[in-house]
Amino acid sequence: MNRKTLVLPAVVGLLAPVLAACGGSDSGSGSGDAIVVGTTDRFTATKAAPAPLDPAYAYDVGTWNILRQTVQTLMIVPKGEGDPIPEAAQSCGFTDSGNERYACKLRSGLKFSNGDAITAEDVKFSIDRARAIKADSGVFALLSTIDTVETQGDNEVIFHLKTADATFPYKLTTPVAGIVNPDDYEKDKLRDGFEVDGSGPYTLKAETDGDAVTKAVFTKNPNYKGTLKVNNDQVDMVSYDDADDMGTALEKGDIDLMTRTMSPEQIQKLSDAAADSDIDLVELAGLEIRYLAFNTDAPVVKSKALRQAMAQVVNRNELVSQVYGSQADALYSLVPASITGHSNSFFNKYGDPSVSKAKELLTEANITTPVKLTLNYTTDHYGPATKQEFELLKKQLDDSGLFDVTLKGSLWDTFVPAERKGKYAVYGMGWFPDFPDADNFVAPFLDKDNFLKSPYANSEIIDNLIPDSRREADRLSAAKSLTEIQDVVADDVPILPLWQGKQYVAASTDITGTAYALNSSATLQLWELGRGVSN
Repeated sequence: MNRKTLVLPAVVGLLAPVLAACGGSDSGSGSGDAIVVGTTDRFTATKAAPAPLDPAYAYDVGTWNILRQTVQTLMIVPKGEGDPIPEAAQSCGFTDSGNERYACKLRSGLKFSNGDAITAEDVKFSIDRARAIKADSGVFALLSTIDTVETQGDNEVIFHLKTADATFPYKLTTPVAGIVNPDDYEKDKLRDGFEVDGSGPYTLKAETDGDAVTKAVFTKNPNYKGTLKVNNDQVDMVSYDDADDMGTALEKGDIDLMTRTMSPEQIQKLSDAAADSDIDLVELAGLEIRYLAFNTDAPVVKSKALRQAMAQVVNRNELVSQVYGSQADALYSLVPASITGHSNSFFNKYGDPSVSKAKELLTEANITTPVKLTLNYTTDHYGPATKQEFELLKKQLDDSGLFDVTLKGSLWDTFVPAERKGKYAVYGMGWFPDFPDADNFVAPFLDKDNFLKSPYANSEIIDNLIPDSRREADRLSAAKSLTEIQDVVADDVPILPLWQGKQYVAASTDITGTAYALNSSATLQLWELGRGVSN
């Protein structure tokens, strides 16, 4: 096989949900040795976060990519993407004209990996549990439109919603809505450690060193019943300290595939490699965004004028070209350009970077310059280019003469608890969407119980604009409300979007299924991988 670059089209938004039925599928018969996948994601259990893999707690792309292999959901985003289809369910759909009653019938013969039968009560237990625990990760907010969960018999679950929510089928594809066994998970307490018990395509065995997972072994679940064809018997996911070590392992043949998180230099090198290389680089559509977030209660950034001045100075095009090259694009909204409802609100308000306009904003607000700021970022979660990105941000702000910036990098397991406790005034974050709809690029940041724990609250957004957008099953009709939300964000600047990125997989040429190894929401789909013959 020649080295190739494959680009899949981006998903442009959620279409009207419909009642659907889908039968079970052959789970495949994979053969050969375990496929080994490298990652720089780190999975640790700490005092602040002792239950990283509990579906009621987990809320980052790395832990979700473990749960998506092991914990089954009622609905799933299909191969090739599009509207959600039933997975653990046989059929699901709205049963009223107002999109406030959503009913699912379970697929017959569902079992947990230990052989226990799955009933509607297990589904209700799992979802009610996540809603009741309200973990500080904020993941429960994905279920915030649920009023009550009802069961009818052993195989029907009915969700009564507080308000219309056309995005609800997508929310049922996320791990927080995963079905767990009540025998293994307490109703009102998170499950510490690295054990996961579900009904997904794989079972998990975590190999650990102290409080960290070094290898996650995914073994094909013989009791799995759903829509997925599993093309292998086992996948081992190995964690590496950095992208260089992971890349070396791929070159030596110690691993078969790597994805999160390669460096821009690695991607460029693989892209430039000769056609007879034994490693394929696959480019896939992605919806990852990066941004600066503000603790709007912190004295140094409490002034809207200060935040607006930063928005006026930051040069996204320079940031992208010098750090990420063709692997990213400047972003002028929380909503990526390929998603229905996107608006270039920040560019519309601020135009090109201008130090003079920023200075005018600060002068009118009687803010003395240079303003001393600390930019906080995580050193081990978003890839090796993050440090370079923040060094350039610091330079842009410092060179304006309006700011005096200090950088502070922290490990992810330290960074996250500090951010949630409001210890950072300005900090860098990334977002991989829970599902490919504009709602998931605004509500998690701006709605009640937002996952950033941000004190910023805009009543018009929370009480009117988000609910209005969710009433529209035709997502094009939601564009007006979504544009208004983005315009408010550009004016208030509780968040400063920076760029949106593509995503890549690098794999040995004998690995098949790499074109579907990730979907646009960065969901790792290990079941798609197989071992073939190089040609």
